[in-house]
Amino acid sequence: MTYQGSTVSVQVPEPIYRRLQRISQATYRPVEDVLATTVSVALPASLDLAPELADDLAAMSLFSDEALWAATESSLSPSQRRRLDQLSHAGGLRPLSGAESAELAHLVDLYDRAVLRRARALAVLAHRGFAVANQESPLISHGSED
Repeated sequence: MTYQGSTVSVQVPEPIYRRLQRISQATYRPVEDVLATTVSVALPASLDLAPELADDLAAMSLFSDEALWAATESSLSPSQRRRLDQLSHAGGLRPLSGAESAELAHLVDLYDRAVLRRARALAVLAHRGFAVANQESPLISHGSED
C-alpha cells in the first residue's frame, strides 16, 4: 500500500518498534504501512459523525479483545429488530404516520450506530491479528426471536 501524504519523523519506543517490525514481517508490509494503519485505526473514523459517536468509535481501539468481540454483537434487541422490520415493511405498503416515521428513524439510527460499532470492533480485532473475515452479522434478523 502506498500512502500519499506528509512525512513525519517520530521517535517510537523500542518495544513498540519491535512490535511494528514483527507485524511488518508477518504481513509482508513495510513498517511504515503498519504504522500508518495503526494510526488510522486509532483516530476517529470521520469528522461528520456526531462527536459522542466518533469518540465512542475512537475509544474502541483501547478496548480489550473480549470487549471488542462483545461489540460485534447487535445492540438492537430482538424486539427492536422485529419492529424495525415491521415498520420498514409497512412503509413499503403505505405512508407511515408521524409517530411511526419517528420510531422508524430512531430504530434506523440505532441500527446504523450498531453497524458502525460492529465494523469498528472488527477492524480493531483484524488489526490485532484476529481472523474476522467470515463473521456473520448478528444485526440482520433471521426469523422470530424473543
